Formats: sequence, C-alpha cells, structure tokens
Amino acid sequence: MKLTSLALLTVAMTFGVNAADAPKELNLGILGGQNATQQIGDNQCVKDFFDKELNVDTKMRNSSDYSGVIQGLLGNKIDMVLSMSPASYASVYLQNPKAVDVVGIVVDDKDGSQGYHSVVIVKADSPYKKLEDLKGKSFGMADPDSTSGFLMPNQAFKKEFGGTVDDKYNNTFSSVTFSGGHEQDILGVLNGQFEGAVTWTSMIGDYDKGYTSGAFGRMMRMDQPDLMKKIRIIWQSPLIPNGPILVSNNLPADFKQKLVAAIKKLDKEDHSCFVKAVGGAQHIGPATVADYQNIIDMKRDLMKGSRG
Repeated sequence: MKLTSLALLTVAMTFGVNAADAPKELNLGILGGQNATQQIGDNQCVKDFFDKELNVDTKMRNSSDYSGVIQGLLGNKIDMVLSMSPASYASVYLQNPKAVDVVGIVVDDKDGSQGYHSVVIVKADSPYKKLEDLKGKSFGMADPDSTSGFLMPNQAFKKEFGGTVDDKYNNTFSSVTFSGGHEQDILGVLNGQFEGAVTWTSMIGDYDKGYTSGAFGRMMRMDQPDLMKKIRIIWQSPLIPNGPILVSNNLPADFKQKLVAAIKKLDKEDHSCFVKAVGGAQHIGPATVADYQNIIDMKRDLMKGSRG
C-alpha cells in the first residue's frame, strides 16, 4: 500500500514538474520588411490557434528587420518562426548550430515545388528590359539577412559585374540602397526611388494574380490590386529553397514536441490560416539542415568576406 502511495506521489510530482516547465507564453517571430499591421493581422489566427491548442498566451514578436528575429532565436526571446528566410536561418545556424530545430519546409500546394526566386523588377513603362540596362541607375536591395533580397542577387551581381555591394558592383549602379524589406523595394520602384530593385516570388501560377506566393500577392491584397500591371520582371535567380519552419531548442522537450505537433495540426486543420501566415498557398513538407547547406555555405562565404 505504501509503495502504491509512493508511486502515485512520484507520478503526481512528475506531472507537476512538467506542468511547471510548460511555458505560459509562446513567442512567435515574424520577419520584418513588410507592412507590420498586415503581418500581425495575417498571424492573428495563428495566435488564436496556439493559445487554445497549447494553453499559452502567444506573443507576436514582429521585428522591423530580419536581424531582430535572428537575435531573438539566438537569445531565447523567440520560440518559433513559421516563415523564416533561408539566409536568416543560415545566420542562426552559423552562430549556434544547436539553437533551433527545422520542423519542415513550406511546399507549394499547386505543384509541390519547394523553392522561390529572387527577381529584379522595374516599372512597366520604363525602357529597361535586362539587368545590363540598369547600368548607372539606382538600385534597391531588401535586407542584408534576406536570401532573395540580398544573398542571391549579391552573388549573381558579383559574378556578372565584379566588385561588391560596397563599391556598387564595380560602380555598375549609381547607388545600391538597403530599403529594409521587400515591400519597401517594390514601393521604391513604383515611386521612382529606385530604377530597379529585388524582391521574391514563386514564379508559379498566374502572373496577373502575383503568382502563388511571394511579395507581390501580399501587396495586392493590401492596397495594390493592379501591381502586376505596374511592374516588369527583368531578371530571376536560380531556385532558392523555401524557408524553414523553426522551433527553439531552448524550450522544455515535452513542450517543444507539443509545439511541433501543433504547427503541423495548424497546417492540416486550419490551412487557410497557415497560408495567410506564410504568405502563400503552401503546406509543410519534411526538411533537415542538409536542405539549406548551400545557403549556409553562401552565408559563411559572405561573412568571411565582410570580415576580410
């Protein structure tokens, strides 16, 4: 009888510890570079889902730039990111390979593709038809930690024109400016701040609708329904792997497991919410660090270069 009581007490204590370990708050990291009000609106349903599913208060940690989310993951201030830039993930990995776990990769609902492109856009009524036409013109990059908004075009421009971003790629452009994000790049082209700028898109589906995912669709939903008539794409990068879904390894193991299960449940049971949050008609597919090795290597080279 005593043994049974002891066993029950042990079980009760174990459950008590687990319950105490379970966080009361969940910090959802949201990458900057797009309209903050819209991003928070797009993630409100995510908060509602996790609050109910995990009995937590989900805080939306909306950063003004990509670096804020990187530092949040490294400093244990962010617990999960549903839509991470591959280059930003590479930054986290290179500083602490054990900081986060990859839950999966977002996969296109339409054709199962797992990538997107960096594209250079110009105004539709401009004379520019190819990258070389922008010689001597102003150019907009998004964010130093963005894959499509800097890492990929930077590598391509260095190969094409020589130099680096610091010398405007051998003075190919009259100026190269980091606008702060994809939305700012597109607006910069529309309002004449930049003659050309980079942004991201899946390049899949209907051009007039802004393709299946990317910065165009978000802006069209917001306040630019005729966006695709106002711009022209003159360059696209090789395929970039879609961003990973990440959870922090700083979470208690039991809770982390529940969080991963909840993320997958959100995708399946409230798919329209998931689509809103990740910015495209996409679902979760399997992924590991290996899927991002090429981006990690590119980021490592870039970091070496900036130190050298």
